[in-house]
Amino acid sequence: MTAPPAAERHPHLALPKPPGYVRVDMHLHTMWSGDATTTPEELVAAVAETGVDVLCITDHSTVNGAVELAASGALGCRVVVGEELRTWAGELIGLFLTERIPFGLKPDEFVAAVRAQGGLVYVPHPFDPTRHCLREDVLRLLAGSGGIDIVEGLNAKTSLGSLNERAAAFAAEFGLAVGAGSDAHQPSAVGAAFVEVPDFTDASSFLAALAHGTLMGHHYDAPRRWQPRIVPSTKRT
Repeated sequence: MTAPPAAERHPHLALPKPPGYVRVDMHLHTMWSGDATTTPEELVAAVAETGVDVLCITDHSTVNGAVELAASGALGCRVVVGEELRTWAGELIGLFLTERIPFGLKPDEFVAAVRAQGGLVYVPHPFDPTRHCLREDVLRLLAGSGGIDIVEGLNAKTSLGSLNERAAAFAAEFGLAVGAGSDAHQPSAVGAAFVEVPDFTDASSFLAALAHGTLMGHHYDAPRRWQPRIVPSTKRT
């Protein structure tokens, strides 16, 4: 079965982009995640089809794929190296990383490890009970202590719009930036959600740009027909 053109799957891609703005899919996975299937070749095609300007590659417990793809320049877009890690209290994402953060950390230890690399702490799919979301008491504790930079206000795999709205309201309550991502685990989902922001050069300018950003996207969680894959190692090489 052939996937329809990107703008048919994700109509918001056809909307005009303001001059000087870029589209950033802040949360997606590749075959390095183990639970995802997207190959580098499929990502190249997805970027060309969607026109997304920046991909934040946030594979589970590894940065190997993100580092390799960022260095190669093969995708036709910029790559932000990220990592999604399951702490004992739920999942957190680090963005603008330079190296892998090891599994098994407490939430505050993860925050410290991200900050030590000059990165940003991003909370994915908060309040979604079907995901490994961060426990609300820990979420509030981190937000109150300045341990969070960005809250995911639009996750394309979250089926209930009310949960995304609750996440955006939480960000507003604590004065935090809001982001958006497809959470793609297969190539047709790339671009299902993203944030449109003024162009940026690094972590601090991206965080500032989010204050002027617009969340764009919709729910999209299409299944993919199974096929055998060679899963690359997640270990640091």
